[in-house]
Order: sequence, then structure tokens, then C-alpha cells
Amino acid sequence: MNGLGVLGQWGVGVLSLLGLFLSLWTVLSAPTLSLLLLGVAVPEMSPWLVVMNAIALAFLVGLRRGGRAVTPLLICSLLALVLSLLPLLQVRATQKQFSTAMDAQLGTDYLQDVPAQIRDAMRPRPLVLWDVFRQIPLKPVRIERGIVFARPDGVPLTLNTYHPQAKGRYPGVIIIYGGAWQGGSPNNDENFSRYLAHQGYAVISIDYRHAPEYQFPVQLEDVRTAISYIRDRAETLEVDRDRLAIMGRSAGAHLAMLAAYTSDTIPWRAVVNYYGPVDLKKGYTDLPFPDPLDIQAVLRDFLGGTPAEVPQQYEIASPRHYIRPNLPPSLLVYARRDRLVKAQFGRDLYEDLQRHNNQAILLEIPWSEHVFDAAFSGLGNQLALYYTERFLAWALSG
Repeated sequence: MNGLGVLGQWGVGVLSLLGLFLSLWTVLSAPTLSLLLLGVAVPEMSPWLVVMNAIALAFLVGLRRGGRAVTPLLICSLLALVLSLLPLLQVRATQKQFSTAMDAQLGTDYLQDVPAQIRDAMRPRPLVLWDVFRQIPLKPVRIERGIVFARPDGVPLTLNTYHPQAKGRYPGVIIIYGGAWQGGSPNNDENFSRYLAHQGYAVISIDYRHAPEYQFPVQLEDVRTAISYIRDRAETLEVDRDRLAIMGRSAGAHLAMLAAYTSDTIPWRAVVNYYGPVDLKKGYTDLPFPDPLDIQAVLRDFLGGTPAEVPQQYEIASPRHYIRPNLPPSLLVYARRDRLVKAQFGRDLYEDLQRHNNQAILLEIPWSEHVFDAAFSGLGNQLALYYTERFLAWALSG
């Protein structure tokens, strides 16, 4: 090992320090948006760091005879390895909790009526470690982007469709993107839409107008317009209008909940909520720390003021306000380390839904941050994907 030479030893030292810096983000919370990417990506892709830290540690052990200067680096790499292992060490217990939550609400045989071809296409295990390195395989599907469904105020609103290769009539999953109600497009999270389409669904990702130029309830009106367009053209879009689920992420989950929980005319089979805001007044006052997005500014732009200035806006825009009996089954997926939408809000929603005797499942990923599923092959998304596809198969079969 001592034959590495000076440059090689410097390289190992840099690798050791870089490994520690990155591994710290498995426990640190990002104070700014520019650092949020590290807070999101590092825990999800931590198996890469485990390999990197193990390599650095192995080299440093070999260099230990080279002098005391190696010892601090050895300690750094050992600490980095421990930190990078933390998400992996939590996977097994989290998976057991998720399985228990699903079985408790849906029954231990909830996939019994799901067609064999759908069951066979599902992920075989909650975590396939190799997929973190090679990426989750995506099969060919039919994609059509940029279909204009409305032009309110001259603004073209579009949707994307994702279908299995064969023509048919498929259960529909309508997806609403996130982005603090201020940005994004139907192209967001396309890997998920492609994956789900190959499982046998017509996946339709829809658009809406953005704040601050357009304030609530414009966004909800646009979502409802898109839903009407899809139902009116169900045959053309190859959608079974009697088997519909709605799903969203963050701001999109907020709009998905409002669309599903305020409707008595659409027979929604399921709602899938990935880390969506629930009680906007509470969200304004009960802030995360740190608060890299400036939540209060986002809510003022979306709703037109503070809770004191526009209290009715905060009330009618809060999905929690519409909880009642006989709502569609809801899957709630939240990240425990989320510094944009606190996981506690998901727990509050779950308790409200249960209190009104609705079917609701809460899956809380302990190591994950907001938009954890942007790392499509990461640890958190693999778990979420495994249970989301099973929940949708249960809800949309038959």
C-alpha cells in the first residue's frame, strides 16, 4: 500500500474527506435550497457512499504504518462509513412497518383479486439493492406529450399520456406534479409514469396555472378541467372511467386531495398523496427548521396573503377541512426528515381519515427528505414504489 506514492496518498485523503462530507447529509438538514439536493440525494443513494467509504477505509488501513497523519483520516472514513450505512440499516424495520400497515387496512390477502399478469409485473422485493447501482429498468411504453386540454386566459394547459404498448382500455392514474404551486410541468417524474404505464395503467400527467400570477382556487379549477377532459375523452385516451385513481406530489398531492375529497360525482377508487400539504394555516405557523424554501412566502404567493389577511383562503384550500366519511381509500407517503412539508402533517391527516372511518395507510420513510422519489432508484423510492403499485393494483382491479 505504501507504494501508492504521494499523489495516491493525497487521493485517498481527499476521498476520505469527501466521503465524510457527503455522508454527513444522511443526518444533516439543508439550511438552503442550494444544499437541499444533497439532503435529498445522499440518503437515497447511500449504497454508493458505502462502497466509496469502504474503499477509502481499506486503503487507509493499508497506509496506517505510514505515520500518525493517517489516523485522523482513518477515523473520518470510519465515521463516514457508519453514517452512510444508516439508511440501509433502517430498511428492514421500515419495510416490516409498511407491510403491517398495508395488511391492517387492506387485509393480508389484498392482492388475491389482482390479475396474475399485473402481480407478476410488480417489483419482487421492497428493495433490490442492485437497482440502486444499475437503475430500475424501464420498459417501452407509448408516450404522447403536450396534448392541450384547455386555454384559460389564453394559457395553454397540457397533459401527457403514458400507455402500455398494446391498445386497450386501462385503469387510469391521473398525476399532478409538485413545485410549490409555482413551477413544474407534466414532464416531471416521467420515470414513474413510464414504470406505472408498463404495469398496465393509463397514466395521465396534467398541468395547471402557477402562482403567484394565478392564485388559489385557479389551480384546483384547472385540475377539475383536466379531469373532465379525461372523462369526456376516456375512449380516445384508453381510460376506464370507472377505475380512476388520482395522485400527486407535494403541491400536486395537495391539489389531488382537494379534487378527490371535494367530489361526489367521480367514483375515485384511490388517492395517492406523496408528502402533500394538509392544513395550510398550520403550515404557515408551524414551520420546519431549517426552512430552506421560506414556506410563509410560498403560501402568501399561493393564497394572496397571510392567514390573518385571508383566513377563508387558508380554510378552503386545506384538504383537512374536507375530511368526512366515505372518502376514497388514501395512501399517504411522507418523509420523516422532510423540511418542506413536515411528516407530522401526514400523521394528522391519517388520524383524521381514520377518525371518520376511512381507509387510510400512512407510510413514513425515516431517512428521507422532501422529493426523495426524485432519486427514482433510491432506497426511499424503491420502498414507496413497491407499496404504491400494490395499493393501486388493489384499488383499481375488478
